[in-house]
Amino acid sequence: MTRVLMYKRFERFWHWSQAALVLALAFTGFNIHGTFTVLSYEQASEVHTTLLWALLGLWAFAIFWHFTTGEWKNYIPTTEKMAEVFRFYTIGIFKGEEHPYEKTPEKKLNPVQRIAYLGLKLVLNPGLIISGLLYLFYNQWPEIVTQILTLEIVALVHTAFAFFMVSFVILHVYLITTGHTVGAHLKAMVTGYEDIHDKTPAE
Repeated sequence: MTRVLMYKRFERFWHWSQAALVLALAFTGFNIHGTFTVLSYEQASEVHTTLLWALLGLWAFAIFWHFTTGEWKNYIPTTEKMAEVFRFYTIGIFKGEEHPYEKTPEKKLNPVQRIAYLGLKLVLNPGLIISGLLYLFYNQWPEIVTQILTLEIVALVHTAFAFFMVSFVILHVYLITTGHTVGAHLKAMVTGYEDIHDKTPAE
């Protein structure tokens, strides 16, 4: 077993800050939507807007960090071992089989994770941002636009993206438990270090 620094300090800061902001946005967003009422509509809207700007700022720093450190390469899709990893998540994990993908600091994400996170960054996040900003600045739209795209449609689209994000978070939390121990992945994202099983050479 080898202890490896898998996640750098900013990487961990960005991950946990993003998680906190996303959960807070979901809480205030569904409060605004009327799913439950903990805050008043005005309070929830004000907090939601503040959280939005904080998340956009965090994402801007994270994008800069990914490109200046080369970490963006972790998201390049690959079909190598795609079938094996997919089979592991759907069948092998329930049989106690070992994960077919060997994680390294240079290749943290397996093929399934790469597709999932790329979709998050290129589809889900932009969808939430664009629909949220359209909703926020609806009163400043030109009249010709409001005749085609109503506030109700924008709100429904934004809510749909929010449900997709909540589903992603739930799946993400589940996958956290799929390490060699239930808490291994969580511990790694807190400390930065992950224990990698050494491969015993064949006799």
